[in-house]
Amino acid sequence: MSDIQDSEANLPPDRTPGTAAAKPVSADASGAPAASQNPAGTPPVAGPTVSAGTSPVVQPAVPTPVAPAAAAAPVQPGPGAQPAAEATQAQAQQSPQQSPYSSLPPPPHHAGDAPWAQTWRFLTARLRQLSDKAGRRVMQRTLKIGVSARIFHPESGAKGLRSKTLQYLEESIAQWVMSRDVLVFMIPTVNTNGLVHPSNIRLRDYAKHLDGLVLQGGADVSPQSYAQAATRPEWSGDRVRDMYELELLHEFIEAGKPVLGICRGCQLINVAFGGTLYQDIATDVPTAILHVNDQYDSNYHALHFPQGSSLAGMVKTENAIVNSIHHQAVRDIGRDLSVEAVSGPDQIVEAIRYRKAPFVMGLQWHPEFHRAGGAELLDCTPILDSFLRAARETRF
Repeated sequence: MSDIQDSEANLPPDRTPGTAAAKPVSADASGAPAASQNPAGTPPVAGPTVSAGTSPVVQPAVPTPVAPAAAAAPVQPGPGAQPAAEATQAQAQQSPQQSPYSSLPPPPHHAGDAPWAQTWRFLTARLRQLSDKAGRRVMQRTLKIGVSARIFHPESGAKGLRSKTLQYLEESIAQWVMSRDVLVFMIPTVNTNGLVHPSNIRLRDYAKHLDGLVLQGGADVSPQSYAQAATRPEWSGDRVRDMYELELLHEFIEAGKPVLGICRGCQLINVAFGGTLYQDIATDVPTAILHVNDQYDSNYHALHFPQGSSLAGMVKTENAIVNSIHHQAVRDIGRDLSVEAVSGPDQIVEAIRYRKAPFVMGLQWHPEFHRAGGAELLDCTPILDSFLRAARETRF
C-alpha cells in the first residue's frame, strides 16, 4: 500500500477523499441566515428547501483540490558554514534577549539632573581647562632672577662718578646665572622718603614679581648688624648695604622664593637668623689657613661635606676644591640653619642652609669664578640648577 493510500484509509468517515467538513451556517434570531454569510453582490447558492419544524440537512461542499507543495531542494552549506539550526542557536546565545524597547537609544548621561547641576559641571570643567592652560604658560615662562646690588659710596673730595652713589654688579655673577637661559635683574635700593625722586615702589614688589634672589659678594658685613662693635676700623663693613639686603632677604623668604647667597651673601644669611661672624679669620682663628691672599680667585682649598649634607647630594661628591676670597666667616650658626660644608684643613664653615624654606642656601666661595679657574674646581652647575628648579616650583 502506498503512503497516499495509507493516509486515505486512516481518515475518519466524514473526511474521505472528495468530501469536506460541513461548514455550519449561522442564523439570526428569526432563523434566517446571517447577512454576513451572504455579502452584497454575491448570488445565493441554491440548496434544498427546508420546511419549518424539520431538521435542516446540510449538503457537504465539494472542496477545491489543492496541489501539494513541491518539496524544497535541500541547500548544501558552503565550506566552513554552520547548519541553519546551529547558526540560529549560536546567534541566540551571542545576542542577549532584548526588550521590545531595545531599539530606543539610552538616555544621555545626567539626563535627569537639574539644569543648574549641568551648568555647574560645564563651568567647573571650563575653569579647570583654563587653569591648566595658565599653569603651563607660567611654567614655560622664562625665569626672572634678581641680584642684589653692590654699593659704591661717594668718596670725600672726589669728582665725577666717584662723587655719586653707585649701584652695580660684578659681571661674572650675572653671566653665571644667565648661563641657564634665565633673565637677570639687578635690584636697586629703594627710598620711599626721597625728596628728589619719591617712589612707592618697595623691595616687597621685587620679591613679588621676581622668581628668586642671588645675594652677591662685596663689602664686609658690619659688626653692628649682629650686635657687636668693630675690633678694627677697617672691619666696620657696610651697614647701609646690610640693612638693604636684610630687608630684601626677608621679603623673598616671606614670598616663598628661593635665595642663594655668595660669599658675603652666605654671611648675611647667617646674621639674618641671629648668627655671628669672625670679623677676621686670621686674627680670630690663628690656626686657620689663609682664606684670602694676593692670588685672589686663584687661592684654593679643599672642601668637606658633613654627614647628611644636602649639598653633597647636589654635587654628587664627598670632597671638592673651591676658591677662597674672604677674610670673614660664619662663627656662631644662626637659628634653623645647618652646616652644609666646611673647609677641610681648619673646619671653617663654607656653606649653610635654612631648614624651614624650600631653598635658602649660602656658599662662602665664588662659584661664578670656577669655570674659568680650571677643571679641578668643583662644578657648581648642579647647585645653580637646584636653585632655579626651586624658583620654578615656587613661582605660584
